[in-house]
Order: sequence, then structure tokens, then C-alpha cells
Amino acid sequence: MTDSETAQKVFDALKLAEQAPAQQALPILNGLAGLIQGGGEAPLEVEDARASAFLAICEVGKALHRGQPADGLYAAAISATERWMRLVK
Repeated sequence: MTDSETAQKVFDALKLAEQAPAQQALPILNGLAGLIQGGGEAPLEVEDARASAFLAICEVGKALHRGQPADGLYAAAISATERWMRLVK
């Protein structure tokens, strides 16, 4: 899978999780960890964007796990993923 395809898949999963109850969203988000970590060598800017998306998604997962609101965190994760997507197109 190319970086572009991976970033798109992560974006789609984030949008799906955002609409789901926390109990359904957590497994979706947990499934993204392996996707985001993958990939070979990439320019530093792409690696930074991928890492930012990963960290933002982790923050969403932590909030959901703790029963805290995640609306703003979803926005940050989606924004970070969109940045990644722009860089790998």
C-alpha cells in the first residue's frame, strides 16, 4: 500500500470513528496504529506529518478510553491526517 493510500485509509477510518460511539470508535482507532507506523524511508516532512497524525490519533484514543470528550481532539487528528495526505499525493 502506498503512503497516499495509507493516509486515505486512516482519514476514512477517523471520519468513521468520529461518528461512532466510543465503544465502537476505540477498536477502529486501535487498528490504525499498525498502518501509521508502517512505510519505508520517506522525506522528513512526510515522516513528521505521519508522526503528528499518529500522536493526534493516540490522544483521541486516550480521551475515549477515559470517557472524556474528544470532539476537539478528532478535529486535530483529522487536520494532521489531511496534512499527511497533502504531502504524499
